[in-house]
Parts: sequence; structure tokens; C-alpha cells
Amino acid sequence: MSDNFENVTIVKKANVYFDGKVTSRTVLFADGTRKTLGFMMPGEYEFGTGSREIMEMLNGEMDVLLPGQENWQTFKTGQSFEVPPDSSFKLKLKGAVDYCCSYG
Repeated sequence: MSDNFENVTIVKKANVYFDGKVTSRTVLFADGTRKTLGFMMPGEYEFGTGSREIMEMLNGEMDVLLPGQENWQTFKTGQSFEVPPDSSFKLKLKGAVDYCCSYG
């Protein structure tokens, strides 16, 4: 994946979750696709999905429990994982994480 996005619209208002421990900004593309660029502080979180999500680790490390799985997996900088639509997944972070999430 590229390090830059070109010709996009960025929604100024932040998406804020878990008392500010997780924040992101929405990036809209001319073709209608959407991504979020976010930052998570250490902690344990659970997210639900409405559409398919691909989470790209830009910096940091997290343990992930994907839907239907019994074992946690560790994802680090440069790796990514996919979550199916209409499901939920759990995260455990020991340190801060910078990420990009793609939808659809």
C-alpha cells in the first residue's frame, strides 16, 4: 500500500471511542470508497463491523481475536488483517498503535 493518499476529502471531525483512547479520521475517495486513519492507546477493545474491514498496521503491535477464532493472533507494523462484515473482533494493545482501516 502507498504511504500517501491523493485527491481525497478528509472529514475534520474525529471519530472518538473508548473515552478518547481510540480516535480516527475519515478519508473519502472520489470513487466512493472510505478509509479511516486512527490511533489507539494501550488497552483492550471490542469493535463491531457493518462492512468488511481491512486493518493495516502502520506502527505498533496488537493481539487480535478474529470472529470464529479461538486463538489470538499478533499483528505488527506492516501487517494487516481482514474482518468480515456484520461481526465483531477483540483487540489487546500493550503499546500505542497507528493504523489505517479500509471498508467495503
